Amino acid sequence: MAAVWSEQTKLGHWLEIEILATECRTNKGEVPAEDLETIKAKAAFDVDRVAEIERKTRHDVAAFIDNVTENVGPAARHLHYGMTSSDVLDTGLALQMRDAADLLLTGVDALIKVCVAKSRQHAHSFMAGRTHGIHAEPTTFGLKVAGWAFELDRGRERLRRARKAVSAGKLSGVVGTFAGGDPDIEVYVCDKLGLDRDPGSTQVISRDRHAEFTSAMSILAGTLDRIATEMRHLARTEVAEVQEPFVTGEQKGSSAMPHKRNPWRFERMSGMARIVRAALTPAIENQALWHERDISHSSVERVMLPDACLALDFMLNEATVLLDKMSVDTEKMLENMDISSGLMFSQNVLLKLIDKGLQRDEAYRVVQKAAGAAWETRSHLRSVLSNTPEVTSRFRATELDDLFDEARYLEHVDHVIKRLDEIEL
Repeated sequence: MAAVWSEQTKLGHWLEIEILATECRTNKGEVPAEDLETIKAKAAFDVDRVAEIERKTRHDVAAFIDNVTENVGPAARHLHYGMTSSDVLDTGLALQMRDAADLLLTGVDALIKVCVAKSRQHAHSFMAGRTHGIHAEPTTFGLKVAGWAFELDRGRERLRRARKAVSAGKLSGVVGTFAGGDPDIEVYVCDKLGLDRDPGSTQVISRDRHAEFTSAMSILAGTLDRIATEMRHLARTEVAEVQEPFVTGEQKGSSAMPHKRNPWRFERMSGMARIVRAALTPAIENQALWHERDISHSSVERVMLPDACLALDFMLNEATVLLDKMSVDTEKMLENMDISSGLMFSQNVLLKLIDKGLQRDEAYRVVQKAAGAAWETRSHLRSVLSNTPEVTSRFRATELDDLFDEARYLEHVDHVIKRLDEIEL
């Protein structure tokens, strides 16, 4: 990803665009074939030399053309003919964003595969489902991870659409009128580069495309932040159901406390998600430029696009390693389910009381009172209900036991896990 956004790569795209445009003009009989041959043979640039010239010209594309001209000689007069800087800048940027999207998509593919595998592995690994951080009802770790896989799959589709959106170039000249050259040149160059053509560019390609790309990255970063935040919660001492990889004997969790095994890599992911999301607002603000173009978008994109792509690329690879190598303590998950003394089965009791003829509110109040007593006395809800007349008058002891059968919560789990088959791997 660093190579995609390097100066060497950027200028290399510029040179390819310039040569292709000259090649088209040669095919049209506007440039002598021998001059094109000279350009192809001698056209080169030096990043440091371009930077040196730019310190004088205060213009990057002009400095680039000057440096190429130094190497090519008189035949370089055909370069940049009828073109404006943004013809090169924006078309080159499209190539960079497309290549960056391809790397990100590769990262998403790998992470989805790990999530699908872990979900199937732990499809029946019971754990406490928590809403608002409080025990709700039993779930499985596999269902939790399945939700991540489906969300990542949607993120992948958004990124694919964004990749297509940004894969557009333009060589329409200073205000989009093609006054400096035939539209055929734009067709030729973009086709050779595998790009669509912005159908109505001004001096620049419309920035809604870049905003869509940044939005897709931001949403993906949000998904990774969701995963990281959940894993950090599950790693807390009071929960201790998962741990990120730790190299015993080498790694140190704290400079002062030898016992520490902190979820620092997931914490780092949450922090880096803020960098990616921070790019979204300026990307949207870049849509509004003065008249046919100003330069307010340029400085922002030179910082936020590489930074967001680099951060997200790292996050995807990091998440893949962490989820693949994490430790899952299924025994601790079962142990934690007992902490709430059967309260997670309260809805099942409620529904069965309704089936026995109680009105919903009356049944709700009966179970709520029993649940409160169980929590206050640290007694199991089953024990409290066995001394509740509204319950004992309607249930035999064996029926009451059945209300706390964990197996019923696995009844439809495979229905969700089966849906993973629909995800492209």
